[in-house]
Amino acid sequence: MDVLRASSAIVPAPFAPTNKTHFHKPIFHTCLSKPGFNPLGRTPPKSRLFATLSSSSPTTEPPQPEVEVEVESGKEKFDWYSQWYPVMPVCDLDKTVPHAKRILGLDLVVWWDRNESEWKVFDDTCPHRLAPLSEGRIDQWGRLQCVYHGWCFGGNGDCKIIPQAPPDGPPVHTFKKACVAVYPSTVQHDIVWVWPNADPQYQDIITKKKPPYIPVLEDPSYTKSMGNRDIPYGYDVLVENLMDPAHVPYAHYGLMRTRTPTEKVDREGGRPLEMRLKKLDINGFDAKQDWGSSNFIAPCIFHAYADADADTDTDSDSEADQGNGSATSSGIQKAPTSNRRLSLIFMCIPVSPGNSRLIWTFPRNFGVWIDKIVPRWMFHIGQNLILDSDLYLLHVEERKIMEIGVTNWQKVCFVPTKSDALVVGFRRWFNKYAGSEVDWKGKFTGALPPSPPREQLMDRYWTHVVNCKSCKTAYKGLNALEVILQIVSVISIGIVAATKQNMMSTVARTTIVSMAVICFAASRWLAHFIHKIFHYHDYNHAVV
Repeated sequence: MDVLRASSAIVPAPFAPTNKTHFHKPIFHTCLSKPGFNPLGRTPPKSRLFATLSSSSPTTEPPQPEVEVEVESGKEKFDWYSQWYPVMPVCDLDKTVPHAKRILGLDLVVWWDRNESEWKVFDDTCPHRLAPLSEGRIDQWGRLQCVYHGWCFGGNGDCKIIPQAPPDGPPVHTFKKACVAVYPSTVQHDIVWVWPNADPQYQDIITKKKPPYIPVLEDPSYTKSMGNRDIPYGYDVLVENLMDPAHVPYAHYGLMRTRTPTEKVDREGGRPLEMRLKKLDINGFDAKQDWGSSNFIAPCIFHAYADADADTDTDSDSEADQGNGSATSSGIQKAPTSNRRLSLIFMCIPVSPGNSRLIWTFPRNFGVWIDKIVPRWMFHIGQNLILDSDLYLLHVEERKIMEIGVTNWQKVCFVPTKSDALVVGFRRWFNKYAGSEVDWKGKFTGALPPSPPREQLMDRYWTHVVNCKSCKTAYKGLNALEVILQIVSVISIGIVAATKQNMMSTVARTTIVSMAVICFAASRWLAHFIHKIFHYHDYNHAVV
């Protein structure tokens, strides 16, 4: 049973009671230490050892989590457009159709170029009349076709044909303005990555700078099932939530089991957490917890893993929040034997103000067989519920942060304990190197989109199901089964009604009627199940 629990880094709902999950909530919530966050604009000395805040301001600021070393080299500015970004797991991309994706406010189309056997990422705009190429198709010659007027493009962005151009006229399809902007892209760790700058000088950027490499994702002894979901709150809120393990027993109460403290102060079992930052610079930071280590690789990756010599019991703070953009680094559940390893990896992609995308994977070297026989969608049930259980909280929280100003975050948020170490550390990095904002290149005013009704906000179909091959297949199959059950029910009743009473025994008639009732009841239950699992499942904290 432990293997089953550990197999779904997010929540192995189909196999274990939701309140018995042995995973520390995935690093969705690793507390960021508040290292060096500098709301007053003071410039700390280079390579300085950080302790708590200066005693000169004890009445205005709470004690701060410690940061061992901060590496500083001048006034560096984080360049959001000189980084690799994960777009989508390959397992959730269909090679027969183009896919629309947005990253950093850029509208992209991802498609499979079978002529070059590569995934390509283009600007999602046809140069003709600006129609979205993602609404097009892959034609019989393997070209990306705009279905508005039929213009076709090859893997290099060059226009192959303009149907409206006469064959004996000038070759207008060869003009530079007929081409589509192509973004450098590559596949690493079974994920499509993109470099969000289509300038020709970056055409061969892969030879100079590669996406962040995570060795465990290339280890054949590990299983690494992935998931993805669009999140209705911003990148910064998503990242800090995944770095905050302290919220797991509360926001996700009943969905996963956490370590029971020696002295239980409340029903949920919250307790002090030992967390500290080891190094912080423009590329992110490293952190240490009692159960292991974690690191933030700017701007997207948060990775937590148990140290080889960590003596963590199987009931330690491992809350595997595998679905909500919240994970906990308070502890990764260590398997009973020391050679068992589990990592929690979260990739947080800025999409637009108030919107982000999460890709998660939890590599492990035990219970590998489970992922080979159990479909991904069954694990996603629990993972999505975890994401939903604090989704509304974070959506509202982001709006309050925007009201007071992101740069004032540390002035208004009271974060006096070590459990907030990673959250504070991320806010320090975000403020110091990124100016407390994602660089949208002037595409947005900075205002958040209106808040939709709760059911729409927590919708799973458009944020996950349509983007997950496994869940989409299950959704279609279960809907078909619902229709079949209804048809069987109607046909059964029709047979009984059309058959003369003396031509069918009472037993046979009763059996057919019973089958009709059972099929109808099963179809109604299945309809409820489909809606709850693939559309909307609310989480009421007050009645849990």
